[in-house]
Amino acid sequence: MTLMENDALRIAGREFRSRLIVGTGKYKNFQEMARAHEASGAEIVTVAVRRVNLTDRTKESLLDYIDRAKYFILPNTAGCYTADEAVRAARLAREAGLSNWIKLEVIGDEKTLFPDNFELVKATEALVREGFVVLPYTNDDLIAARRLIDAGAAAVMPLGAPIGSGMGVQNPANIRILREMIAGVPLILDAGVGIASDAAVAMELGADAVLMNTGIAGAEDPVLMAEAMKHAVIAGRKAYLAGRMPKKLYATASSPLQGVVR
Repeated sequence: MTLMENDALRIAGREFRSRLIVGTGKYKNFQEMARAHEASGAEIVTVAVRRVNLTDRTKESLLDYIDRAKYFILPNTAGCYTADEAVRAARLAREAGLSNWIKLEVIGDEKTLFPDNFELVKATEALVREGFVVLPYTNDDLIAARRLIDAGAAAVMPLGAPIGSGMGVQNPANIRILREMIAGVPLILDAGVGIASDAAVAMELGADAVLMNTGIAGAEDPVLMAEAMKHAVIAGRKAYLAGRMPKKLYATASSPLQGVVR
């Protein structure tokens, strides 16, 4: 059996074949969103609780365009700035039947959308006590990640760059350090991916999965970009498992002359 044949993404005892997680915002319409989801091959779709109409089911909702038999819905607490706000949003999502899993976002700065790690740990502790599977969006900081894991987080989701920036992984050394130091917990790169090569780099650094929204929805052709991201994540994962060749300062002939009779 090869490494790839049993290479499932495992989070909180659940297995997923795809390592690409996609969002639902910024598409031109719900139909385009659904086509992009299909092209991405993703199995997990994250949905902002604040964007979902949970009270009047007679009105059109983005949930109408997500096949619950095909996709696992991961609610998120986007737009929350305190632990209390985030906890309330998570409870609302669970009561509405979305999931007891939550992508936890607690924003600390309105312009950069960087996370407030103090409030994030507080919210994680509260939600874990209530039986939630918590996947917190955080910065690429080892100490913050360890505190979230100690609080009961089922995975850590460090940013690659500011949300929606499309700048790719800005601190690859930090992602490598996180991968090495928190080896037993899923590491999901969240935010900053702009193009397929960014996703491949994240996976080559050892991320277990990549979550993206704007990189797909903001493309000129979101459906085609979703397909590109699918292949990039697969390629990056294969490269990580294969193990890269060592870097060298000087050239080494591709066809060595040792042993060649002259």
